[in-house]
Amino acid sequence: MTTSFSERIARLNDILCTVNVLRWDARVMMPAGGAASRGHQIATLQGLARDMLVDPAMADAAEEARAAAENDIARSAAEAVLRARDWHLKISETLLRRQAETSVIAGQAWARARAEGDFSTFQPYLEDVVTLSRQMADALGHDGHPYDPMVQIYEPGETAASLSALFDKLRAGIKPLLERALSRPAPRSDFLYRDYPIEAQKALCAELAPLLGLDMERSRLDTAVHPFEISFTRQDVRITSRWNPNYLPMSIFGTMHETGHALYEQGIDPALTRSAHATDLIGLYAVGGCSFGMHESQSRLFENHVGRSPAFWSNHFGTLRDHFPEQLADVSEEDFVAAINRVEPGLIRVEADELTYDLHIMLRMRIEMALMDGSLAVDDVPQAWNAAMRDDLGIDVPNDRLGCLQDIHWSSGYIGSFPTYTVGNITAAQLMARFDTIHPDLRRAADAGDLKPLREVLAETVWRHGRSKHRHELLAAIGTDADDCEPYIAYLRGKFAST
Repeated sequence: MTTSFSERIARLNDILCTVNVLRWDARVMMPAGGAASRGHQIATLQGLARDMLVDPAMADAAEEARAAAENDIARSAAEAVLRARDWHLKISETLLRRQAETSVIAGQAWARARAEGDFSTFQPYLEDVVTLSRQMADALGHDGHPYDPMVQIYEPGETAASLSALFDKLRAGIKPLLERALSRPAPRSDFLYRDYPIEAQKALCAELAPLLGLDMERSRLDTAVHPFEISFTRQDVRITSRWNPNYLPMSIFGTMHETGHALYEQGIDPALTRSAHATDLIGLYAVGGCSFGMHESQSRLFENHVGRSPAFWSNHFGTLRDHFPEQLADVSEEDFVAAINRVEPGLIRVEADELTYDLHIMLRMRIEMALMDGSLAVDDVPQAWNAAMRDDLGIDVPNDRLGCLQDIHWSSGYIGSFPTYTVGNITAAQLMARFDTIHPDLRRAADAGDLKPLREVLAETVWRHGRSKHRHELLAAIGTDADDCEPYIAYLRGKFAST
């Protein structure tokens, strides 16, 4: 009996979701000693997935499915598999295995180096990551910068040149706003650094995620060194946060950020996970979203446009104070909102205010581009990082832990992914600006504490489509140009020009 296209994809999807389970466990539960064997396990499963994808029978099944497709979704599903197959045929099984093994081992090495604040112990692992990334870029091919193929893994259609041009415009818009904001007195923020017991933070965040709309019957909140969201299916979407007993915003906004990601995953149309036969799970569009940038737009939208808004805290500051009555006894709602929106250049990207955040991203992109084209050696990364922090933000980096070791991305092999955070910021502002025009009721409802209308519009315009449409398509459908950063600059100007 011939195996159907949907059956083949169902099996492939099961393996890939199992890989995600192992990755979640590696970051949340696994003892450090399990890194090498876990790397081998993930590499084996990814090898099996690749074998299934590049099997000529898969191509035949996909071609048949495309020819018989009765709608655009079925046709695009078959075409996506054919594109993925072509991509994987360019990459050797050996390279994929080495990348999978290295990502787990390097992740454990990064965690140790970060704890010790010593880049030199992570350096050889990062050298391996960069070497493998260059090999990947060479295998995929490029006409411009070797960074291009890596960027396109995460943000299809973008290149080093297109992102550099976009970011240059954004930088020119941010710089005068930042200078103006820093010329004004900073609001009080001492209370953010008081003693906030970790268990109380966990209890608060366990309430915040459902307040934003996360279905906890299909999710859970755990602890990780670096917060992340990961999906196995739309029915099982995990988020993590981290807890600083002396800095409350880390857990609050880390949780809100990852909740935005998870809402996207939970909001994917169930129809995209099934073929015309209800029992044949396809799963092709069940996880992942259309790009990292679109995914980041959802996390940054809920973290900043919702989570840092006065309206949100006018409805929920009482909940916050209930969890920390002593710590916030002398703090008003207005004090808190001003503090979490203050402009204060700092060392840590995930704690950065909205005006300086993208400068952190631009710094990382420049380093990644230099690593990929060989103009920067891995052992010079700390010096390059520290110099950029001085130039861009006027900050001296005291140690590697607070500098180039703060992010997990490079250890995971995600070179090329950092720019998508700024793409996400731009996209979130584009969405909200457009919604203000075509759905003005959304903001009124949010001001009254009701986020359901916003979630419903996001589900209709973004979430339900999963991977079936490109970011540019989704934005064009609501009358927005994906390459226009002016809505984001206007949002920042409106928020920070007079505060």
